Amino acid sequence: MQWFNEPENWEVNPTSIRMFVTPQTDYWRISHYGFTVDDAPFYYGEYGGEFEVTVKITGDYKARFDQAGLMIRLDQENYLKAGIEFVDGKYNLSVVVTHHTSDWSVIKLDHPVESIYIKAVRRLDAIEVFYSFDGKEYVMMRNAWMVDNNPVRVGVMGASPDGDGFDVKFEEFRVKHLPDARRMKWLENNK
Repeated sequence: MQWFNEPENWEVNPTSIRMFVTPQTDYWRISHYGFTVDDAPFYYGEYGGEFEVTVKITGDYKARFDQAGLMIRLDQENYLKAGIEFVDGKYNLSVVVTHHTSDWSVIKLDHPVESIYIKAVRRLDAIEVFYSFDGKEYVMMRNAWMVDNNPVRVGVMGASPDGDGFDVKFEEFRVKHLPDARRMKWLENNK
């Protein structure tokens, strides 16, 4: 794995990835706010084909829009980021999907949470995003399009667009390749 926009302070060990999220950074393109930023820390590996990625996220969110989560990125105009975001004093499950311009969907949580699990499953030209409070029972929160047959960067990110940065810890980060759906369908049809 490697860094895109490496933060000043970080640590990677066998069980966790920790970083102090760089202040005044984010990922966003054009829509609603009228600006483009592509400068937040992102620690990733490159994966092709179909896969499932999961991570447990624990953050010390302080300022509006402090966020941490998974990112799946083709390039600066095509990416998905999903995790938890602190907005107006509330915790929100958040997904931003960008294809030239960004969109944003949120699910407001009734109470603060210590940690959240995020899972994303890439199949063909879609990415399904799920959340869990216990790492066992997952609930789908978004299905988004992503161009098929292209390797993507998969990893963890944090952003603090309005704040002075914050500490975040990622645990249980795993990427698991899945059997190719097209190949399985072809085999089934050609028995």
